[in-house]
Amino acid sequence: MIATALAIQDATKQAVHDSEVMDMAAAIYHSRHEVNEDEFIRMMYIYSAHLSAMTATLVTHACLTESQVNDMIETIKEMETMGKDIE
Repeated sequence: MIATALAIQDATKQAVHDSEVMDMAAAIYHSRHEVNEDEFIRMMYIYSAHLSAMTATLVTHACLTESQVNDMIETIKEMETMGKDIE
């Protein structure tokens, strides 16, 4: 359990310090006075979504084996297909 908690902590740290995430944060910081409020909100939303997705992906890989990740992806695809069939 401690190993899993440490792996989650490390995955979160990796996501926050990822070069692409850091570049996005820097761009937002440096342009914060040059863009209007709506554009700033859009930039923050995109940054937050990117960071969240990366964190979720890295945490998933830290907690699941490769075969478990593959099973999860297949299940998601099956559910999406079923959802399309219902429509």
